[in-house]
Amino acid sequence: MPKSKISLLLGQLLIVLTVGAIWECWRFTSTPAVRKPVLTVQTASSPFTLPDLLSMPTGALGQVDIGRMNLLCAQGLPGNDNLDVNRYLATLQEMADRVRSETDHYHYRFEQNPANFENSESFYKMVILAVVLAEDFQVKYAPSKMVTVADARADDGFFRDADNVFLLGLLGAKREGTCSSLPVLQVAVGRRLGYPLKLVTTKGHLFMRWEDAYERFNIEAAGNGVNRFPDEYYCHWPMEISASEEKAEGYLKSLTPTEELAVFLSIRGMCWRDSMRYAEAVKCFQAAAKLAPGCQSYRTMLTELQQKSVTSTMTR
Repeated sequence: MPKSKISLLLGQLLIVLTVGAIWECWRFTSTPAVRKPVLTVQTASSPFTLPDLLSMPTGALGQVDIGRMNLLCAQGLPGNDNLDVNRYLATLQEMADRVRSETDHYHYRFEQNPANFENSESFYKMVILAVVLAEDFQVKYAPSKMVTVADARADDGFFRDADNVFLLGLLGAKREGTCSSLPVLQVAVGRRLGYPLKLVTTKGHLFMRWEDAYERFNIEAAGNGVNRFPDEYYCHWPMEISASEEKAEGYLKSLTPTEELAVFLSIRGMCWRDSMRYAEAVKCFQAAAKLAPGCQSYRTMLTELQQKSVTSTMTR
């Protein structure tokens, strides 16, 4: 990982700490640490197709790797008829191996000055994870999808290309994604290392959370750098949400595996919607609404798409 790139990345970090001061000499050596085996996430019963995944009992979804789950929800979308899930999962495993190696190799930095990482080894691990993905694997937010809330529109085609919103784009040649996929990548890599990471939703955004019996903090790493923000921050960013809206949508709660699948199905549904394949989009939101009945927006979008599907059929 070149020092010049590290300095550039870390100069953009917004952590209110002295972390930036240590980055210039962060990688003064390129000697790799001995790699340790990562957690095995594939089993004999792992689903290989989206129908396989959807036929599983909801209680078994917690045993399915989140990376596999996300990729299967992209199967069959325009341009992904022959999606090689195993190839992408191999890249995901490579990323996890590298993160473990670097985390172990530079752990002495945390030991020497834990205050630089808010006295949290967990936060240290997440900083390393984000830096390795950005520098060693060139993972980044897709420049073409960087828009402000004011510029975002329902018909802006944000979901037209599945590469931008599923792991496909981050594990493929471009290594680009959005807030629909970057937190998923980080969670998928982190869980392979045994990190207790959760996905969390707020209005128009997906982020992640470290949550176990000892620590709970939100992590924002979909843009430049790594930040920790309280729940209150996401009541106002990227959009304002009211208390009633938070309750109706299930915002700011750590998602269960069933709710994670519902999120991925809703993203799949939006991809079909942006391709004007309304009947397929309806199926996705029907499944999402069934898996996560506590999310009102799934039902709202389902009603809208059912109307579009009927209108589209009548005008053919």
